[in-house]
Amino acid sequence: MIQLSWFWLLHQPDSALSRWFHSRTNLAGCRRRQPAIVALARKLIIALWKFVQHGVVIDGAVMKGA
Repeated sequence: MIQLSWFWLLHQPDSALSRWFHSRTNLAGCRRRQPAIVALARKLIIALWKFVQHGVVIDGAVMKGA
């Protein structure tokens, strides 16, 4: 999930989760990146669970069509 979180930041830079991560780490510097990425992984798991169970799309996420 940690690696998925890093890929999320790369490929979904305009999502609400990415903006949350960048706002948390811009002020604190590199020391806060590791705990923040773990928190992002947890938030991403919850958001993906909501997407699978209820169809709630993550704010700002860009989805590809099938």
